Amino acid sequence: MDYNVNKDGFYGIYGGAYIPEILYKTVKDLEAAYLPIIESEDFKREYHNLLKDYVGRPSPLYYASRMSEKYGCKLYLKREDLNHTGAHKINNALGQILLARKMGKTRIIAETGAGQHGVATATACALMNMPCTVYMGALDVKRQHVNVERMKMLGATVHPVESGNKTLKDATNEAIRDWCCHPEDTFYIIGSTVGPHPYPDMVARLQSVISEEIKWQLQEKTGRDYPDYIMACVGGGSNAAGTIYHYLNDERVKIILGEAGGLGIDTDKTAASMQIGTTGILHGSRIKLMQTKDGQIVEPYSISAGLDYPGTGPLHCNLYQTGRAQVIAANDDEALRAAFELTRMEGIIPALESAHALALLPKVAQQFKPEDVVVLTVSGRGDKDLDTYLSHQNEVNNV
Repeated sequence: MDYNVNKDGFYGIYGGAYIPEILYKTVKDLEAAYLPIIESEDFKREYHNLLKDYVGRPSPLYYASRMSEKYGCKLYLKREDLNHTGAHKINNALGQILLARKMGKTRIIAETGAGQHGVATATACALMNMPCTVYMGALDVKRQHVNVERMKMLGATVHPVESGNKTLKDATNEAIRDWCCHPEDTFYIIGSTVGPHPYPDMVARLQSVISEEIKWQLQEKTGRDYPDYIMACVGGGSNAAGTIYHYLNDERVKIILGEAGGLGIDTDKTAASMQIGTTGILHGSRIKLMQTKDGQIVEPYSISAGLDYPGTGPLHCNLYQTGRAQVIAANDDEALRAAFELTRMEGIIPALESAHALALLPKVAQQFKPEDVVVLTVSGRGDKDLDTYLSHQNEVNNV
């Protein structure tokens, strides 16, 4: 079975492009342009030079010896937190802004939740001398204040969104409204594997540098280019897509994804959309999403601003539906404990998003054999989450 996107923009029953008429030509133009551009030698040369000299790639694949001993496996951490801007988001932002420039677009818009994609887009715009507008939920503006100030310092205009529950979904709604009003000159840099085709495939391809590096780094360290297990957190799904991209059709590799359980999947305070969601259409794509029986969006909740989204990209929905990926919810308290554990055992402070993948280790450790190679992506660093960590540290058990 092939788990990549098909020629019509679908992953199984998920995906597609369900868009307002005013955006039809814009999206179709992007669909026609993206592969010829990103597969061209000129694009590849400029993009990979930026990844090397500006982002600082390759990101290390670090053997976590103490955590390996605790969880009974050979655990390697893919250190996307060490990229310029502090997360994997810069890989995609640079690729899309190069694409936008080659398509003749002169204005960039983006949405952001945790702020990492907003910072990455603002960084790319500063580098390329292009105006940047970022939409961010008003609640996220408060809880990710440091990233907001970084975006402003980089020259971006940040619009706090007051509608809905003032988080990522609402920021995306406003970005799409802007796009509808300015389709000719504006390029919408979507930060995750969501939205209408070709965005899920385009973002996955641009993030696939992660698994491309994992292959040769594992070969160097272990003598083979594939792990037994590969793990990542998943909200919209960009770091997970990049982590698993080159292993999608390799059945030797077991895929484990961690989504945000919030206060528990049996409560109304969760963002575990793959496990509790139903099939519907959101932001231009057919996905599994949290909705009422009559199709109204149920507001998601997570302690992590970057996973606080009522759906998951179509690639991951298909992996879950077909059983190719094991998807497990990590609750807020489990993610917090996992973040403190990594900090104290390996000296790495992870983003709250990444902590949801780390929180799966005690849940799946019984599957591991001592010789199993496990790769887990630390998608971002925890500087932006320090206020949250400090306010909860008394609740976290000593590790």
